[in-house]
Amino acid sequence: MLWEVLGSALVGLAVALVAGRRFADRFRDRSLVLATGPAAAFCGGVITRVVLGPGHALPTLMVAALVAVALLSLLVRPRHRGGPAAGRPHVGAV
Repeated sequence: MLWEVLGSALVGLAVALVAGRRFADRFRDRSLVLATGPAAAFCGGVITRVVLGPGHALPTLMVAALVAVALLSLLVRPRHRGGPAAGRPHVGAV
């Protein structure tokens, strides 16, 4: 159990590092990304281990990675499109 959970945290850290490098301009705080990835994967790994039981290391790591990706996607901010005509109506325009 210990190795699956630690492996899940390492998978989450790897996902966070890749996301932090690939989408550096889309995240507000790099330290938040590096903390959220392993924590999310750890929780996903523990829950999967409880549900599936022992002996399912690969599915546990896969679900842990998916949970990390899902929670990291909540931290992504939208791209700035610029200007008032780029999606939001300009209030008070005459």
